[in-house]
Amino acid sequence: MSSSERRFVITLGCPDRTGIVAAVSGFLAEHGGWIVEAGHHTDTTTGWFFTRQEVRADSLPFGIEELRERFGAVAGELSDRAEWRIWDTSERRRVVVLVSKEAHCLHDLLGRVGSGELDVELCAVIGNHPELGPITEAHGIPFHHVPFSKDPEGKAAAFEQVRELAEQHDPDAIVLARFMQVLPPELCERWAGKAINIHHSFLPSFAGARPYHQAYERGVKLIGATCHYVTAELDAGPIIEQGVIRIDHTDDVADMVRKGRDIEKMVLARGLRSHVEDRVLVHGKRTVVF
Repeated sequence: MSSSERRFVITLGCPDRTGIVAAVSGFLAEHGGWIVEAGHHTDTTTGWFFTRQEVRADSLPFGIEELRERFGAVAGELSDRAEWRIWDTSERRRVVVLVSKEAHCLHDLLGRVGSGELDVELCAVIGNHPELGPITEAHGIPFHHVPFSKDPEGKAAAFEQVRELAEQHDPDAIVLARFMQVLPPELCERWAGKAINIHHSFLPSFAGARPYHQAYERGVKLIGATCHYVTAELDAGPIIEQGVIRIDHTDDVADMVRKGRDIEKMVLARGLRSHVEDRVLVHGKRTVVF
């Protein structure tokens, strides 16, 4: 990455008031900051303001640690409830993927990472079945098989092993790519804002198991997929990305599953990209995606 391509990405959420944009842009301008992308949004329902700014790193006279220190003071003056972070785009985001047997989402992510389309470090794939090990290792990515038993103690031990394997990479995202296990509440809390799931329906419709079968029974004409953050409430976390595809009365469940795989792959890739590029700001159960 050349010096002109390297960015500092600043995100901020705080109670809305006059002068926030001026305070942020004025701070950057004072130090010669060259803004190359800026987004702003006010949620009039909650009275909360959101912004995302990309600044050329080489335009500032100091590094990211001093930027964080200085910007922290600005954010503190705006509100003692301000939520902010700063990311250096030269630091590649680290991703761990959890899988079961369904291969389509993993295949898609491996292809995007391998081609450079998705610029992340895919550190490891962890599966509760061994089937996806060969394709993972063919891409030069470590694969860990962690078998899950049905008894509570065995399942808890398996989740602890998954946690240890994932966290040794200090991941920025833990992607549940059709990982057919429900994360325990303590792991949901531990990985809040990092664990990302792809659910094969247009939530909040058809949450839980067998959503295509549920959709078929209702005779829907659109099926979809939802990429969302994982919370202890099943399939109810803040939504990052969604998409739909049209079906008709001639499609049976198998057709819906086949067609749905295409939208699942696309929605997961878009959602993960938004997350690793710090484009998602979470506020309660909702998100702002710049």
